[in-house]
Amino acid sequence: MVGGLPSGGSVVGTSTTGAGGWSRLDITDRSAVLALVSSVRPAVIVNAASRYGDWAVCADGAAHVALAAAAVGARLIHVSSDALHRGRPSPYLDADPPTPVNPYGAAKAAAETAVAAIDPSAVIVRTSLLIGDDRSTHVGLVLDLITGRRPGALFTDEYRCPIAVQDLAAAIWELAASDYAGPINVAGPEALSRADLGRLIAKRHGFDPESVPTQTIAEGGLGPRAADVRLDSSRAASLLKTRPRAASECV
Repeated sequence: MVGGLPSGGSVVGTSTTGAGGWSRLDITDRSAVLALVSSVRPAVIVNAASRYGDWAVCADGAAHVALAAAAVGARLIHVSSDALHRGRPSPYLDADPPTPVNPYGAAKAAAETAVAAIDPSAVIVRTSLLIGDDRSTHVGLVLDLITGRRPGALFTDEYRCPIAVQDLAAAIWELAASDYAGPINVAGPEALSRADLGRLIAKRHGFDPESVPTQTIAEGGLGPRAADVRLDSSRAASLLKTRPRAASECV
């Protein structure tokens, strides 16, 4: 939640624990969300809350935030995911309807439906794998796999358009200051398999790229997965000054 746009104001961050100076918030508690938002009365709310397999956080929580934003007249930026698409050979456009293949994708699709119904002026940012420093979930996963801290492998036939978290944040700020409404793809400029992204991360951290364990989706046997999900971000490119970098520039 933000007290003002980048030119001024303060930022109020939330987490489930309230550690690190952040405000404690259970996004699944509708009353708690409304109480905090009513107290802060932010100009902008960015909802990036997500937890794999947790409908209450992803779907119900998004509805709670949208209701609170509407109650105080805050500009809402809802961060969604490419996980709501089933995958296909051609890139997905901004307004392509969700076609989820697993519970997480279904929850993200439900979240979008709730946000759009409650606050039609909200921005729904569909993005892809987030990469950045060692705190990035995907970077941490790759390093854990290489060093044997966890079992598993990265898929050679699952494609995404990874984006640096700093680039996504810059794009969100621009959208917050605009009058754009509805879904918009904001992802990286190139499609990479999870395995190839892992190899880039390995090289960046001084490991042999071939040390990354890999397999196909079929070999993984983990159930339904979206294989090829490429987001067409041409609309964002035409509207925003932010130009997301290629993964090779920022892992």
